[in-house]
Amino acid sequence: MFSEDIAIQVDNLGKCYEIYERPQDRLRQSIMPKLHALVGRAPKAYYREFWALKDVSFEVGRGETIGIIGRNGSGKSTLLQIICGTLAPTTGRVETRGRVAALLELGAGFNPEFTGRENVYMNATVLGLQHEEIDARFDDIAAFADIGDFIEQPVKHYSSGMYARLAFAVAISVDPDILVVDEALSVGDEPFQRKCFARINKIKSDGGTILFVSHSGGTIINLCDRAILLNRGERLFTGVPKRAVFFSQKLGNLPTPATTHLIEEIRREDVDGYTLLPNKPESAITDANIDVRSKTADHEIKPFLDASFVSETFSAYKAVGARIEQPSLCTSSGEKVNHILQGGNYKLTCTAHFEEDCYGVRFFALIRTTAGVDLAGCAHPLQGEPGIDVAAGTILNLDFEFTCLLTPATYFCNFAIQGIDGSLHHRIVDAIVFRVIPDEPSAATALVDLGFQLRTIQL
Repeated sequence: MFSEDIAIQVDNLGKCYEIYERPQDRLRQSIMPKLHALVGRAPKAYYREFWALKDVSFEVGRGETIGIIGRNGSGKSTLLQIICGTLAPTTGRVETRGRVAALLELGAGFNPEFTGRENVYMNATVLGLQHEEIDARFDDIAAFADIGDFIEQPVKHYSSGMYARLAFAVAISVDPDILVVDEALSVGDEPFQRKCFARINKIKSDGGTILFVSHSGGTIINLCDRAILLNRGERLFTGVPKRAVFFSQKLGNLPTPATTHLIEEIRREDVDGYTLLPNKPESAITDANIDVRSKTADHEIKPFLDASFVSETFSAYKAVGARIEQPSLCTSSGEKVNHILQGGNYKLTCTAHFEEDCYGVRFFALIRTTAGVDLAGCAHPLQGEPGIDVAAGTILNLDFEFTCLLTPATYFCNFAIQGIDGSLHHRIVDAIVFRVIPDEPSAATALVDLGFQLRTIQL
């Protein structure tokens, strides 16, 4: 048995599939090994092994939200199916505590000839609800699905969106202790997706455990406490979501032969899959106790530089033909700062060093939140216009000028250089961290101040 604090425990999990080159090999495999055993010969295998998962171990604490990320074919869906009990492992074991609801393939258990109502009762029964419980929850399920009178029609007449709505409404109605989601929310329209995420966030706030697979790095960063990076069936990294997403993106931008050294680098930074991380910020960066040393004798607040306030999550891609150096945030007059004011004019600066001739080059700057949400960015030359050709040995000074419309909070900056075919010459992530500090009272309540003002109250 495992600790009361653990919701999911995965030990040395492996899943092997038998791959047959020809249909007749499957028949031979079912007959020939038995014949060989009868005559005392060593059995011959007529298939090759494919390990979708290899020796995967980790624990998920009760109330934790864990993201699973990785390229297609890395074993994410196989892992979730084994955890949910719809697939048997070849090696290892999985233990779960509490009721599990799975959103693996929405509506996979629906009978197309049955009405929506009949499928609700059938599917909810499979998920562990008694008939009386389904009766009590049916109105809420129908309201969440919001498909109107189609609830009384056979589901074979449903659109894909209606199908997804009803399936999600059923799966989420069981009040799960553990919710397992495998990209199921990529279907449906935008209002439906927002409703789904709102319900997932409620489960999270109520202390439910969530295991979440997504190709969206922003979703993993925003929703999850930890993230697991899978690569070719192996657990490569467990730790801070932003770091897992960065490694995943970096792997995806490298050709397969060049990933060996990166994989070793990732493994060196891996956190033990059995170590539950406390809920804490991803770095020492907080918005509390903002330094006010910039106040002068007349109480005017000015932008300033705090040398101790630096990015602790800086990461760089391998430079190919060009590299970015000396990233900084400056005032319009060129003074380096990392604490700035709303309404002021500033510039993100860096130098671009070209070690090879590069063609069709574009330069990018991007501002993100601490959770990894892209807020504002710039490309030069403009998207749709031809890039510029740069000779080897050239050094360019780049200034991305902007007016700060951001509200008081902490932000990060990224830079990138891209080539003619969209290939990446160099990229640095979380290169700069800066704060927007409060100056005067503001009506803005979100991250960007668009100058909203209440002029009239109509009674």
